Amino acid sequence: MQYAVLARAMAMTGTLLSGLAWHGAARAVEGLWMPSQLPELASALKQSGARANAKQLGQWADPKGDPLGAVVPLGGCTASFVSSKGLLLTNHHCALGAIALNSTGQRNLLRDGFKTGTNNEEVSAGPNARIYVLDSVQDVTAKVQSALSAAADPAARMAALDALEKQLVSECERTPGYGCRLYSYFGGNRFELQRSLEIRDLRLVYAPPEGIGNFGGENDNWMWPRHTGDFAFYRAYVGKDGRPAPYAIDNIPYQPKRWLKIADKPLGAGDFVMLAGFPSLTNRYAMADDFQANAEWTYPTVAAHYKRLAALVEAESRKNPQAQAKYAPTVRGWLGAAKNYESQIESFRRAGTAQLKRNEENELLEWLRGKGAAGQPALDAHARLVELGNQARAERDRDLILGQLAATGALWNATQLYRGAIERAKPDAQRESGFHDRDRGAYENGFKQFDRRSDVRVDRQVLGYWLHEYVKLSKEHRVAAIDQWLDGDDEKAIKRALDRIGKSRLLGVEQRAGWLNAERASFESKDSLKDGAVGFAVAAMPILLQMEQEIRARAGETVAARPVYLKALADFRKSVGRIAYPDANGSLRLSYGTVTAYTKDNGAKQLPFTRVEEIAARHSGAAPFAAPQPLLGAISAKRYGALADKRLDSVPVNFLADLDISGGNSGSPVLDGQGKLVGIAFDSNWESVSSSWLFDPAATRTISVDQRYMRWVMQEAFPAPRLLAEMGVPASGR
Repeated sequence: MQYAVLARAMAMTGTLLSGLAWHGAARAVEGLWMPSQLPELASALKQSGARANAKQLGQWADPKGDPLGAVVPLGGCTASFVSSKGLLLTNHHCALGAIALNSTGQRNLLRDGFKTGTNNEEVSAGPNARIYVLDSVQDVTAKVQSALSAAADPAARMAALDALEKQLVSECERTPGYGCRLYSYFGGNRFELQRSLEIRDLRLVYAPPEGIGNFGGENDNWMWPRHTGDFAFYRAYVGKDGRPAPYAIDNIPYQPKRWLKIADKPLGAGDFVMLAGFPSLTNRYAMADDFQANAEWTYPTVAAHYKRLAALVEAESRKNPQAQAKYAPTVRGWLGAAKNYESQIESFRRAGTAQLKRNEENELLEWLRGKGAAGQPALDAHARLVELGNQARAERDRDLILGQLAATGALWNATQLYRGAIERAKPDAQRESGFHDRDRGAYENGFKQFDRRSDVRVDRQVLGYWLHEYVKLSKEHRVAAIDQWLDGDDEKAIKRALDRIGKSRLLGVEQRAGWLNAERASFESKDSLKDGAVGFAVAAMPILLQMEQEIRARAGETVAARPVYLKALADFRKSVGRIAYPDANGSLRLSYGTVTAYTKDNGAKQLPFTRVEEIAARHSGAAPFAAPQPLLGAISAKRYGALADKRLDSVPVNFLADLDISGGNSGSPVLDGQGKLVGIAFDSNWESVSSSWLFDPAATRTISVDQRYMRWVMQEAFPAPRLLAEMGVPASGR
């Protein structure tokens, strides 16, 4: 709940994403490729071991074809259809929200796992759970560039882009049941409008116990060797008419046009693999100043916040098993991100990334200067981007803290409800994203399910933390209206504020429902301002809106400068014969490589597979190394059947491949040379944590669950014969 918001706050600190990275013969596995680029890579794919012929490669290049049409985005993760009846495979950690939502103090699905014998036993993943099945892709570059070029100034430019995006999306979504999104590629040099079927009824079908799905826990996060069964299943449902519909008992399973087949040949070292998913963000060619800001401020600052928040929440929720289940996904996200950021900082130091970035940028600038007048527009664009980054970072402490206060507990409810009242006073076309009439269902659902994901006592601890951070700000960075609401900056003032918030009228579903259609004046009335949460929302809204406007103004200048700079970067790099691919932006991407080991920084050579016997060896009986007894019994008895790999004399658990991935690729299917499922990606190794900024082919490795271990768990440790049959694989293995 907090994790995504803090990530957005990080973006407000001024990181300007470059949008390009590069591929050359010496780095054959680097690349987050658009599907349409596959024909350009035909030779490299064949050399790597892909067994697709020209016709199959054409199908692979079709994001709606086979196999890519089976792959869908799932709330910051990736999932894939694995049956004709809407069965979806993703990571266990991607299903934590649904697991927590359906857990109680007496029924802990995280600890005990969850499985179903019939469709009727499958439970809702929540009213806001969504997948999007791609329906069409339209190139709208000319329309966007025409609108931008006609704008007179940065503010008008951003307004024009917003207006055009809303128009395109609105026209695209006229058919009920579809969601549309405008994507920018190559730093604003290409734009696509993508339309997808929006499926709103997702149900949890199967999740192994935590001792399988999260074996090793945070201790093993980003580590190799690994022994984690990080997989889970959802099912997509639609209305009886086959169209998307909200959850209803009589909905029916969705029938996808494409679904993945399970591989029937054993995966081995050196084999070709391909991965498809929705990576959210990379910064491979970010400007040196932006990289430095992240390495020296954003990552260490946010990591420290996450660790302190995790300790607070764990201490408070430990007193209440139900609260502990609710906040487990949040705490896990915080700790995982903190570990990631700290390891990236270490990796940056070890590799000298800051100097590498600076040298690369200086080489480009020198090349541009050598071009005389022809290089001046790009030099001017670079200078403006540097200035915009400096402006964004001027108030980064304040912006982060205020963003977090407005995103926590009752303050989130109040801020969102008040903002909704402000936006409803505008014509629908002029409202901000998330407040349009088409967003009304998701908007209301957020308030309805809030109590199922939060706890007042835990939220008080988190709010107290951010209020303490706020009063640490220097006077020039404080906000007068918020200071007045807080009425002091000592412990007593903070306690009084927390007490007022704790008595808010927004701390119940029915109470919040009464504010859903309230007008702005109702929030600003003298009586309403006495409410601790409402009072904060009214006090904070002017600065929150100001922050948005400042971001918008900088973005208006960025959309003009960045394409110019990146086009120059493209020309510079193409002079050495490299193929460009755009930075990750949440759209469908492919990467390819081979199953391969690596050597750690300390010289230790690693094997590409782990084995089930290693789970038993690591089992201690205490979390996070507490494997369930059925799993240990099956290992002890060596009940491996046809799922054993003769080369390993065991069932493989996890494997390494030199695939290029980033955040958002969790749950991505790993495919063999015939496009069949061999694994599910869930992590990267420690040495590759900084790959969002700099790809190292010698050390970057993706960690995936071997589909044979998944099937073995579903056969021997936490049986699900119904699902195995549905996927077309016999319970006894092949």
